[in-house]
Amino acid sequence: MKIFWLIPFFLLQDTEAFLIKNAKFNLCLQASPTNRNLLLENCNPESDFQNWSWQGDSLVNHGTQSCLSVSGADRVQTSLCASTGYTSWDCSNSLLSPLGTSQSYLVANRKGVALSDVRGLKAQWQDAADRSVCEEKTAKAGHNRYFPAALTSPQVHEHTAGNAALLLGMDQEQLEELLWFFRREDPSTWNYSVLALSLATFILGLALLTVNIVRNRKRKIFMSRNAEQTPLQAELDATKALIPVQEYSPAQPQKQEPVPQNQRPGEVVVQWKDGTLTSLYMNLPEEAI
Repeated sequence: MKIFWLIPFFLLQDTEAFLIKNAKFNLCLQASPTNRNLLLENCNPESDFQNWSWQGDSLVNHGTQSCLSVSGADRVQTSLCASTGYTSWDCSNSLLSPLGTSQSYLVANRKGVALSDVRGLKAQWQDAADRSVCEEKTAKAGHNRYFPAALTSPQVHEHTAGNAALLLGMDQEQLEELLWFFRREDPSTWNYSVLALSLATFILGLALLTVNIVRNRKRKIFMSRNAEQTPLQAELDATKALIPVQEYSPAQPQKQEPVPQNQRPGEVVVQWKDGTLTSLYMNLPEEAI
């Protein structure tokens, strides 16, 4: 069941990065990608050079992977986190001051940032949600303290659960219900259920595959039979077209109507229903014309 605790753990890991915005100018602290200087630019959460995170007492920039450090009397820049410079910072009431030095604070000005004893809005630093950067440090410290304890121990002490509930944004009762839900029973039943469901899905897939193969085979057989019958049907149709309506038999010659003996060549004779024969055109002598 520890996997259910790993999910919020890694989700919170992704939200560690935050912007450092000055309360006076509403500009965000940005590390220069070309040198160690620090700039004040318009806030852009998508820029890695404006994303910072607490690593202990050090502020690490995600774009340069370097730490906010003090390089002189009042100069602030980025340097390697393993360097011998002052890379540790104390945070109180939205004020950032280097540890181990005189009482001075990180202050914003028109040129960038520097150290000064001013404690006004220029020295107050917030995140994108206008919360103090000190809250980010407290949340990171609480996260590193309580979540490993929750991962390794099934028992959560009352004060630990209370602090974790504040970090997760839920009350004590909701946190106890969450712990009970993920730790109440043996997961064997769930594992067997998933196994049975997987087996049933596999059998159903095989059945559908078999039905599909049989139908494809029948369709191919039907199409091949139709392909064989089509030439035969065409041949039969062609044969029927060649057969005359009345078959001619040379053994039985057709009876010819007798031609009248007095009919002259070229004369058209009409036979009426009563059997009389008359000439359609009568030849008249030229004298009569």
